Amino acid sequence: PIADISEHIEITPGVCGGKPRIAGQRIKVAAIAQMYLDMGESLEEIASKYNLSLASVHAAMAYYYDHKQEIDRQTAEGEAFVEEL
Repeated sequence: PIADISEHIEITPGVCGGKPRIAGQRIKVAAIAQMYLDMGESLEEIASKYNLSLASVHAAMAYYYDHKQEIDRQTAEGEAFVEEL
């Protein structure tokens, strides 16, 4: 059977700013994408470093690609807010 991405990704108002994250963790999908795409870490390295299942890390990247525009916009807005401070 094909895994349901909701087994691995959750969005909870009030947790991590309501942003998508690894289920049961406080690691946001955007952080996984940044480590993989911007910092060049492999998905295996990320899973090992944060004690995550490889499936959850792959699910995070699948979720990221399905919602790339929205997640990139939220990340850019967060960075702009920090710069203003």
